[in-house]
Amino acid sequence: MIYSNSVSEGRGDWLKKEAQAAGFALTFVDLGGGDVMNRLSAEKNNPIADVTFGLNNVYFEKLKAQQVLEPYTPAWAGDVDASLGDAAGGEFWPIVQEPIMLVYKKDAYASAAEAPQDWTDLWTKEQFKGRYEVPNSLGGATTQMVLSGILSRYADPAGELGVSSEGWDQVKAYFAGGSRAIKGEDLYARMVKGEVEAGQMWLAGKSAREKQYDIVTEAAMPTVGVPFAVQHVALVSGTKKAETAKKFIDWFGSAETQGKWSKEFFTAPTNTKAAALADPEAITQTEAFTKQDIDWTLVADNIDKWVEKIELEYLKG
Repeated sequence: MIYSNSVSEGRGDWLKKEAQAAGFALTFVDLGGGDVMNRLSAEKNNPIADVTFGLNNVYFEKLKAQQVLEPYTPAWAGDVDASLGDAAGGEFWPIVQEPIMLVYKKDAYASAAEAPQDWTDLWTKEQFKGRYEVPNSLGGATTQMVLSGILSRYADPAGELGVSSEGWDQVKAYFAGGSRAIKGEDLYARMVKGEVEAGQMWLAGKSAREKQYDIVTEAAMPTVGVPFAVQHVALVSGTKKAETAKKFIDWFGSAETQGKWSKEFFTAPTNTKAAALADPEAITQTEAFTKQDIDWTLVADNIDKWVEKIELEYLKG
């Protein structure tokens, strides 16, 4: 039983088939990152999941603090940079790293210079107002990474929840100036229909949707950089299938499997041996982005309260 925010859009089906050939029978619970974390936390004393993967550092640090995870050193541990995950405790290990981007429909602008260059352009420049999508819920990992990237620019120890009043004004303007996402309707579908021209996306999602909707999009390259999501895999504490779960983790994070995963879903694996087997363009595009300098401790300490404030004050109605 695997809990993940990274098995939608065919990934779970592909993984089931590949895993079956390797001797594993998989069942998935597919939820947003925040929802996966909350469910694992709620089931701590009576765990249902055996393995979880796809969540980023913020979520995994919280799960570790709640003692939801079991330390395990995978067979491929020496092939990844352990500092990307839980180097000290060995409770979660990196598998994929991915930029979280502001994407825009290329032909909506006469030139790249006229397109939004950074998130702040969306609500500070009149030509973009009402033409970008904002989320209608905040439970997803991508949404929370975007918010973290915005709010961390305005970090202030004396401010509300560690953010200056200017920062909260910026987030308020972001939601006020955007077009609310429509449940069940993809950002790219809305781009094709001309409802919006820009919104949030991760690299593999951009690649898949461009093919699905026959559309060309570009990603903004802010000088401050973009948030990077490092996805991890971990063993759930208390699983009754620990030995099988460990074997699955060994298989899933291996160079061979991660190389195949990369070619199938346009990801940049953290496994150095997988790089030679991976999609070279996915690696090139990932490396083209500058990593935003984000205080992840600040984020981990406050993200739940940030979400609550935004939902109560900016998402009502």
